[in-house]
Amino acid sequence: MIYLDTSVALAHLFAEDRQPSEDLWRHPLVSSRLLQYEIWVRLNARKLVSSHGGIAQELLSRLAFVELVPEVLRRALEPFPASVRTLDAIHLASADFVRQSKQALAIATYDQRLAAAARALGFPLHDLSGTG
Repeated sequence: MIYLDTSVALAHLFAEDRQPSEDLWRHPLVSSRLLQYEIWVRLNARKLVSSHGGIAQELLSRLAFVELVPEVLRRALEPFPASVRTLDAIHLASADFVRQSKQALAIATYDQRLAAAARALGFPLHDLSGTG
């Protein structure tokens, strides 16, 4: 199972220069419910809902979501082995919640700070080039 970070979802939606390989979308994907909000806030800010809203809905329909339950939010309040930003703490706490259910989980991210914190927590990183 792969935890999809916002940086990867937005790179796909906005057809950025760096995008995940098609291989990524063949895996079971999970993310925090926070991802849904981050995507729609960015689409609204860029006034791209009419042109990108359907693509966003399709992307979101591929994911299983970790809800922002008290256990996840409590973990986000605890220290991390590397410096993290607020939303990254929620993403990492969500990934940790999934891992506690004994699911093998890799993190897919383009965010180097999040990647460093994920590695410090013992998460493998998914190879976004499609070779791994």
